[in-house]
Amino acid sequence: MARTAATLPAGSRITDYMSLGVVAKTFPRAHVDEVLKRTGRTSARQRDLPAHVVVYYVIALALFMQASYGEVLRCLLEGVQWLMDKAVEPKVSHKSSISQARIRLGWEPMKLLHDEIVKPIATPQTRGAWFRDWRLVSIDGSTLDVPDEAEKEEAFGSLGSSRGKVAFPKVRFVCLCELGTHVMFGSRVDSYEVGEVTLAEDVLPLLEPGMLCLADRGFNCFKLWKLAQGTGADLLWRLRKDMNLPREKQLQDGSYLSTFYEYWYDRKKSTNGIRVRVVEYTLDGMEGAEPIYRLATTILDPEKAPARELAALYHERWEIESAFDELKTHLRGRQVTLRSKTPDLVRQEFYGMMMAHFSIRGLMHEAALKGDVDPDRLSFLHAVRVIRRKLTRFASLPPSGEAGIPSERPV
Repeated sequence: MARTAATLPAGSRITDYMSLGVVAKTFPRAHVDEVLKRTGRTSARQRDLPAHVVVYYVIALALFMQASYGEVLRCLLEGVQWLMDKAVEPKVSHKSSISQARIRLGWEPMKLLHDEIVKPIATPQTRGAWFRDWRLVSIDGSTLDVPDEAEKEEAFGSLGSSRGKVAFPKVRFVCLCELGTHVMFGSRVDSYEVGEVTLAEDVLPLLEPGMLCLADRGFNCFKLWKLAQGTGADLLWRLRKDMNLPREKQLQDGSYLSTFYEYWYDRKKSTNGIRVRVVEYTLDGMEGAEPIYRLATTILDPEKAPARELAALYHERWEIESAFDELKTHLRGRQVTLRSKTPDLVRQEFYGMMMAHFSIRGLMHEAALKGDVDPDRLSFLHAVRVIRRKLTRFASLPPSGEAGIPSERPV
C-alpha cells in the first residue's frame, strides 16, 4: 500500500511505537531553536506547524517509514504536545500543509543540526571501539533510492544497466563511521553522478587526532591521503593493485617503509612525497581471497602497531557495512524509497534519517555501557522495535532543558 494512504492501527499513537524522548534528549529543543535562528528559519509568526516541530517531525518520519505523512504527524502532535507552545492546539490535517511546512524549513537546518550533534560517542570504557590508544573509524559510501519522478531523475541521476535504466533515481552519500558504536557522522549526500572520492573531500577533514581511519582501496589516492593525514588522524588504507610503493626500508615485523608520490616526475626527483609504511599479508584458507593484500599506514613505528595486528585490524572496516545495513534495511525497510517529492526535501529527509539512526545508536551505547558489553552484541533491529513500541512519558515535560527532564534517556 502506498504510504500516502497507509495508516497506523486504529487508536494508535506514534508514541506507542517510538520514544521521542530518545530524539529530544539527543537533539535538545534549545539547540534546535539556536540552529533555526542561525539559519533564518525560525517561524516568523505562529503557525500550525512551527519550525522546531517540523525538525522533530522529519526525524520521526525516518523512525516510522511505513506510515503516511499525515498519519505520522497526527499521532506525533497528539502524543507529544510538549513540543509546541501550550496555547496552540494541533489542527494540521492536510498533506499540503505538511509539505509547505517542510519546504519552509528546508534542508540546511537539518544538515547543520546533524553536523553539530552527530559525533563519535565512544568512551574509554566502550568495548570494541579502540585499537590501543586510537579511536577506530572508517570511511565509505552507499546509495539510497528516491521516487521515480522526472525532477529527481534530473537532479540525482540513476544507475544504468545492460537492459536500460533502473527503476529508481539514486542519491549517493559518504560518511565516517565510529566502528565500535556504528555511529555514522560527517555524512554528505549528492547526486548519483558525484563520485565517492569527490564526496570524501568534504568528509575527511572531519577526522581528528587520536583517530585511526580505515578505508578501502577505492579511496586510496594521493590527494585524499594527504587531506586525511593533514587532520592529525592516523590512517590504515588498503592499496590498489596498480599502486607502486617500492620497498625502501625493511622493518623487523615484516612491513617496510616507502614513499607515496602523486606524480611520476615527483618520484623521479624524490620530491613532494609522503612517507608511508606498507603491510603485506595473505589470507590462508579463505575461499575467494586474493593472492596478497597490501595496506598503507601513517604509523611508521612497528612497535606502536605491529604488522600482524594491523592486518587483523583492517577487516574491522566491514563494520561500516553493517551500519549501512541498519540504515537501509532495519530502519528504512527493504525496497522502501525515500518518500520526499523534491530534491531539497530528499536532502532534508536524508539528514533526518541519519539523525534518527544516531539517536538509536546513542541509546544502544548507553545500554552497552551499563551492561559492560560490546555494542556490536546488541541487536539494532530489536532496539528499533523497542523504541517504536515504547509508550513515552514526555507529555507533561517542558520543551527545552528545563527542570523536570530526566537525566537518563527512556528505553
